[in-house]
Amino acid sequence: MIRRRSSSSTADDTLVKVPVPGASEEVPDGGRAGGKGRPTPKRAEAEKQRRQAVRPPKDRKEAVRLQRERARQERQQRVEALRRGDERALPARDKGPVRRFVRDWVDSRWNLAELFLPVAVVVVVLSFVPVTAIQAASIYVMFLMFIGIILDAFITSVRLRRILPERFPDEQRKGAVAYAVLRALQLRRLRLPAPQVQRGTKV
Repeated sequence: MIRRRSSSSTADDTLVKVPVPGASEEVPDGGRAGGKGRPTPKRAEAEKQRRQAVRPPKDRKEAVRLQRERARQERQQRVEALRRGDERALPARDKGPVRRFVRDWVDSRWNLAELFLPVAVVVVVLSFVPVTAIQAASIYVMFLMFIGIILDAFITSVRLRRILPERFPDEQRKGAVAYAVLRALQLRRLRLPAPQVQRGTKV
């Protein structure tokens, strides 16, 4: 009697893995369990923002809102770049080595002109005091302040007209002196681009 071998004998060579509840699943080298095919949280957030950016607005009202939001973000980025003094984000009037030198030169010294706004506020307040002597004194202080600002601006102009040709003989220097005078009139902490040097620094 001849016994026939089962045709399924070739299938014995192949093992089929059946998942067993509670058993740990093998993870290939370099991979993470439960993480295969899933984006990391940062990537998921980036994808979400990208989809929101390209998603077309539903109506005109939403389009206006999105446009205002983009404009607000762009303004914020420009202000931050100005505070950092990033040359790539500076407007045309602030770009170039001459303007950078002028900013550093003004920021490195004490300027009488930057006291103009605080003194002006004090004078305006004192002008409402119903005392003739105080009102007269405030006007006198304001007059002296104007004289001091004019002298300070004159000294700034003379010194820069002498320094700039020596430092930048081949650069465009037009408007640099006026740029320095206007910057000197601003309070130091309100200047944009923000000061990059400390007072007293040799420029």
